[in-house]
Amino acid sequence: MGKFGHEFLEFEFRPDGKLRYANNSNYKNDTMIRKEVFLSHSTIKELRRIIESSEIMKEDDNLWPMPDRVGRQELEIVLGNEHISFTTAKIGSLMDVQDSKDPEGLRSFYYLVQDLKCLVFSLISLHFKVRSL
Repeated sequence: MGKFGHEFLEFEFRPDGKLRYANNSNYKNDTMIRKEVFLSHSTIKELRRIIESSEIMKEDDNLWPMPDRVGRQELEIVLGNEHISFTTAKIGSLMDVQDSKDPEGLRSFYYLVQDLKCLVFSLISLHFKVRSL
């Protein structure tokens, strides 16, 4: 539970190019936002490159902080025949990463999640941009 109740940000990239996005926030009584877009083959290829270059598939979350009352972060990746899932406590800053038992692995996770969130927000805002006349 976050400060404003059960809050989450979720996105899923499907092999067919579909990007599904959901943002549930109770801040100022907001409602859940759901968006779906189809991405080009080159965008999916770039997503794959970002994930592979992060080397996250080599990591293990056994030494990462366990989820607590502050929150949790989850990441699941299916890349070809590889499938991996990570769960850790909500990361507030790089200090949380540095203070962990596995700062290198958690840093890879932290930066990949930031990169993926930026990519998703850019794709969603570009696709749903409202143009004024």
